[in-house]
Amino acid sequence: MVVTYKCPGCGAAMEFDGQRGKLYCDSCGHQMSVDQYEQQYGSPLKEEGEDFDEESPLGEDSYTRAETDGEEQTVQVQLYHCPSCGAELMTDEHTAATICSFCGSPGLIADRMSGVRKPRAVLPFRITREEAKERFLKWTKHGLLTPPEFTSKNTLEKIVGMYVPYWLYDYQVNVALRARATRSRTTVRGDTEYTYTDHYSVYRSVDTAFERIPVDASEQMEDAAMESLEPYDYSGLKDFDMAYLSGYQAEKYNFTSDEVQGRAKNRAREAAIGVARNTIGGYHTVNVVDQRVQIQERHVDYVMLPVWVLNYRYQNQNYTFLLNGQTGKLNGRLPVSVGKMAKWFGIISGLSFAGLMAIALMGVL
Repeated sequence: MVVTYKCPGCGAAMEFDGQRGKLYCDSCGHQMSVDQYEQQYGSPLKEEGEDFDEESPLGEDSYTRAETDGEEQTVQVQLYHCPSCGAELMTDEHTAATICSFCGSPGLIADRMSGVRKPRAVLPFRITREEAKERFLKWTKHGLLTPPEFTSKNTLEKIVGMYVPYWLYDYQVNVALRARATRSRTTVRGDTEYTYTDHYSVYRSVDTAFERIPVDASEQMEDAAMESLEPYDYSGLKDFDMAYLSGYQAEKYNFTSDEVQGRAKNRAREAAIGVARNTIGGYHTVNVVDQRVQIQERHVDYVMLPVWVLNYRYQNQNYTFLLNGQTGKLNGRLPVSVGKMAKWFGIISGLSFAGLMAIALMGVL
């Protein structure tokens, strides 16, 4: 079932505005908080007596499509109908929020975020679409060889606000390590220099607690790139409500908390070892000879975090621009224009040749 939050003023679809912190109608300017909307008009996600199927991610209007691109691939696709214009929407099995390509209305696929698939919290967007475009353009100015079409209006319109599924892990970690350390001193007697080295056996047992270590649960997002967008300010987390997703795209998790917890544990382990190692000070040399790490999981939460995404293809290569939808921190790689490179090479070569000719003429004169 695809649903939208209809404006009580004009009937158009309302989208969640991160700056206002409210549902906003772009047609008439009407705005309401999520709680106020649902108190007055109820949630459009579930009518009385209606239950969502929590077992199967697909409904009756679904099919499996096989695609061949080097290797055979199976994609599960589901068909929905836009509540605003009636157009048929095609989504993959992980899409939870989308935008109708025919009328532009936001559509929320309720059964993708119900039951065990329902996140505990969502971190609303603070960076607007226009701000994301401005930050993208500012970022592209760092590349003198960036192709002009990379900053075109058509490219900017491809930027998408997406709620990415994340697991947040809380761990209690104990690190016990043994090290050999030395401390040296030098004295001089007459013409002789003496060096004394004291050797120490050092032991540390350090307990550390880590809260909300983030790991993205999306198969489409590159892990290192997503980690580069951190940190997020979790004080802005809201109890999950589908209304926050209105106007954006969203995916449910591809990986369970058990499947990706190894990444979180590695981060906790390395950080805890660093904390324990930093407690050993005042020595000239420190050599860790043994370390043991015990990690206990205390809690894990499923949340949705905001990211602006722009995918661009240039000369058969894919480029992705990512922007933290809350803080504005970004990650990306700029393409290089062959034409601009040739132009700059010509200019530099010309200037170099002119400089050499001037030096040669000065030598003749």
